[in-house]
Formats: sequence, structure tokens, C-alpha cells
Amino acid sequence: MAVFSGEGSFAAGALIEAKGLVKKYGGFGALNGLDLKVMPGEIYGLLGPNGAGKTTTLRITAGLIEPTSGSVFVSGFDATKDPLHAKAQVGYVAEAPILYESLTPRELLEFEASVRVLAEDPVNRKARQLADAFEVQSVFDSPIATLSMGTKQKVAIIAALLHQPPVLLMDEPLNSLDARSSKILKELLSLQVQRGGAVLFSTHVMEIAQRLCSRIGIIFGGVIVAEGDMDQLRGRAGEKDATLEEVFMKLTNEASEVESTVRMLRESFFDDEDR
Repeated sequence: MAVFSGEGSFAAGALIEAKGLVKKYGGFGALNGLDLKVMPGEIYGLLGPNGAGKTTTLRITAGLIEPTSGSVFVSGFDATKDPLHAKAQVGYVAEAPILYESLTPRELLEFEASVRVLAEDPVNRKARQLADAFEVQSVFDSPIATLSMGTKQKVAIIAALLHQPPVLLMDEPLNSLDARSSKILKELLSLQVQRGGAVLFSTHVMEIAQRLCSRIGIIFGGVIVAEGDMDQLRGRAGEKDATLEEVFMKLTNEASEVESTVRMLRESFFDDEDR
């Protein structure tokens, strides 16, 4: 079991371990026996096309929904059988911020602190520091409903970081962020893994995943079809010097389809200009 030691680091052991995860919505299988393991010190990038199961995986790991079958352990706690302890280990940022919009950011963070039974003085200091870092001080007492999408995203990130959890679940966390805030968040994620925590990071931006993630899992059809660092993924795809985008397209069998689509569009739109 890997839990926060109280001294700025985490004990050893897998921080996320999914075994045979299946999630069905009616007759549709969002996950079809997914296996996944994220170790301390890793930013694990979860990449896949729309509908591949990325968000479902993150939401099950965060304890927001239950799998149809299979299990996921967070810091050694079963997210289904022991949800309270599992959720205590997690900071979650959804693709679309999940916030109580009638509250102000200050009230939201006070509520988070009370639910998690955090000591008042340290949590207030951390909240102030994070608010300064993400430049949301001026709206700290404004209703969340009145904030821009980018500012809501910053508030969601602050709420996820406030209790310094061993596991961060990030679903497109850079959406709507300005360049400064994106840089700060990426530095904070690096600090998270330096202290022995783990990040499960979902994004569609291949360049960010290639630069930021120490290991990448490509999910397709509700299962992990390839996993490893860039060299391992290139070897799997048989593409020695390929970018992550090129590797991704090859491993999800979309490269030829994309080429065919672009050829059709070129003939349809651009050849007409020459006639």
C-alpha cells in the first residue's frame, strides 16, 4: 500500500492499479477489460481517440462511477469497496470543471478542507499560495458561476491540489488555461512525481504528452493496445524516429484512414482551384 507519509513523500508500491476493468452503458462497452498500473514517480499519459474510454477510466479511478466488473486500487485502496479511503488519495480535475457554482472559490476550498478534515492554518496558506500562483485572488470572493471557463479550470486545479494527494487524475487539465498557468501546472505535476506521487494524465495534445509524460498508454476500443516510453512505443510501431502523433496513428490503425481522408479532401477542395 502506498500512502502519504506526512513528510513530503510517499511510500512505495503501485499508486494506481486497474485489473480487468469493464464498463458498459447499455449495449456499449466503454471499457473492455482494461489493465493499467501507474507507479510512484510517473506521469502516465493516457491517449486515445474520442470514445476510447479515457474519461471513463479516470472517473472510475476517482470513484465517481462504478465499473461493471473488474477493480481499480488507488494507493492500495479498492475504489469500489473502500471508496472513502480511495477518494482521500486522489485529486481529480475533470475535462469540464465540476464545481458548486453558487459558491465562491474561497467557500469551495473551505468546503473541500472541511470534508477532508484538513488543518485550517496549513490549508489556508496553501490556498493563498495556489491562488497567487494561478492569479485568481481578485475573484476569490465572486460566485463561481460568474467566472470564465479558464478561471473555473484554475479553481478546479487548486481544489485538486489542496490536500496534496498521492494521486492526481488530470483529464485535459490544460483546457482553457493561459500559457503562464499551463507552465505552472506542468511544473507542479513535475514536483508531484519528484516527491513520489503519480499523475494519470489524459490529453489529445500529442506534443504535450510527448514532452511531459514518462510513460504512455494508448487506449483503443476500451483496452490498452500499447504502453511504454517513447522508445518502446516507437519499437512497437516499427517507426524509429517517429513523433508520438505518428506512433499513435500507427498503433490505432488510423494512419491509412487519415491519409485516405486527406487525399479525398485535397481532390474535393483544392484540385477544384486548378480547374
